[in-house]
Amino acid sequence: MIRAMTPENRRTPRTPPEVPAEAPPGGPRGPGPALEERVAGALVGAAVGDALGGPVEGYSPDQILQRHGGRVHGVVGPWHGDDWRTARPVAPYHKGDGHVTDDTLMTHALVRVYATVRDHLDAYALADHLVPDLMTNPRWIPELEAETLPLHRIFLAEKWLVARLHYGHVDPREAGVGNIVNCGAAMYTAPVGLVNAANPAAAYAEAIDLAGAHQSSYGREAAGVLAAAVAAASAPGATPDSVVTACLALAKDGTRTAIEKVCEAAARYTDFESALAPLRAAVAPYDTVGPDYRSPAPDARRPSRVRAIEELPVALGMLVVAGGDYRHSVLGAVNYGRDCDSIATMAGAMAGALGSPVPDEWSKRVAEASRLDLWEPARTLTEVAREVFARDVRARRAHESAFAALGGTRCSD
Repeated sequence: MIRAMTPENRRTPRTPPEVPAEAPPGGPRGPGPALEERVAGALVGAAVGDALGGPVEGYSPDQILQRHGGRVHGVVGPWHGDDWRTARPVAPYHKGDGHVTDDTLMTHALVRVYATVRDHLDAYALADHLVPDLMTNPRWIPELEAETLPLHRIFLAEKWLVARLHYGHVDPREAGVGNIVNCGAAMYTAPVGLVNAANPAAAYAEAIDLAGAHQSSYGREAAGVLAAAVAAASAPGATPDSVVTACLALAKDGTRTAIEKVCEAAARYTDFESALAPLRAAVAPYDTVGPDYRSPAPDARRPSRVRAIEELPVALGMLVVAGGDYRHSVLGAVNYGRDCDSIATMAGAMAGALGSPVPDEWSKRVAEASRLDLWEPARTLTEVAREVFARDVRARRAHESAFAALGGTRCSD
């Protein structure tokens, strides 16, 4: 039986607390978690979703059901067990057992760029800082169980950054043209939304700019919309509906249509099991990969005005189905299969930014298994977000004064 999503039957995150009568230190706060909690929720939530989705990436919901004797409800081991080092098509990566994938490696790399620049980013920031970091700074790579250059783990669509920007000396604003069109840029743009917390339009514009170095067409568009979604989720009092509304206000072409159709379908369900097939059916007309994820269609991942990546609309759809609840959003994304580590990364970032808590048993296990401090990037990005906001306020006030001096308007208008 299909039920429409209503306030009465929708699961929701924890109820936001009342605004305190007396403002806390640092100024008044709106309802819901403070900035640092939302940033941590989004970044830790993205990493945990990534780790849960990794071992079942590329498979269908039916294959996942058969392999695991039911749905995945937490951290699971590699699909091929102890043969993960040699089993195709995922060898030599140790996907599973709580290991994060390249989605998280790239997200943390972007946080490091913010920590260096300490300002808004553009395509040149990726060329000047992200690419050298990938090429020259060894880091612990959980899936390889070794310390090595991140360049050795990232996918070909991300190696494109190095080929075009370092070796090709292409204008960073145009370097994404020619790359396969996929979710490669969108999967790590959550930090852009957090630096622009509660300002979806600014997050969209910044992500569109920097993603030009990596992607084009609907791949670049998805990066902008994912950043906008995280920024919208970070706003006081945000809900899944307000996040979707913000995305639809900014998204263009096939990306907008795909989000609209998927979220319309999602609104009829309150459990991910029932929503798996309908969400796939809703996004299928816009997805270029086709029904067999391992054997993409002939026109897969090519530029288009009418197509969209699959991952972002489905992540938003699962957020709607779950009513913003982190656990159910991520489990829905994981059990959807296909590119589910990236879908769960995006769903986890949005649900975490809304304030729905990431289960401690998941976050602690993923941090320990991946040998990564999942909370340190959040502390760093929170500091940067505050610095950037303060600089933006000063610039805005200077502009207001200058415009008023021109007789354009009064500052009090």
